[in-house]
Amino acid sequence: MPKGYWVAHVDVDDMDRYQGYITANAAPFADFGARFLIRGGTKEVREGQTRARTVVIEFKDFATAKACYDSVAYQDAKALRDPVSTGDMEIIEGYGG
Repeated sequence: MPKGYWVAHVDVDDMDRYQGYITANAAPFADFGARFLIRGGTKEVREGQTRARTVVIEFKDFATAKACYDSVAYQDAKALRDPVSTGDMEIIEGYGG
């Protein structure tokens, strides 16, 4: 079964307050077996435009990735992120071939 991924591109306006989101999302990510593949880090944009921060999180499958996002615990964490950042996020099913 293909894995599921969150791919997010985020601009953070207040990193101190954003840290509250990072702390709060730890529990739901642990509960759903999330594994960070990319979490910020150095990057070099070669084409197009992107936001300052890129995050890729791996889950055991697409259904688990969606369930984590929809969970009350993650939505509570997200409420801390929303006022201090702007982003684009998608949940993607991995390639199974």
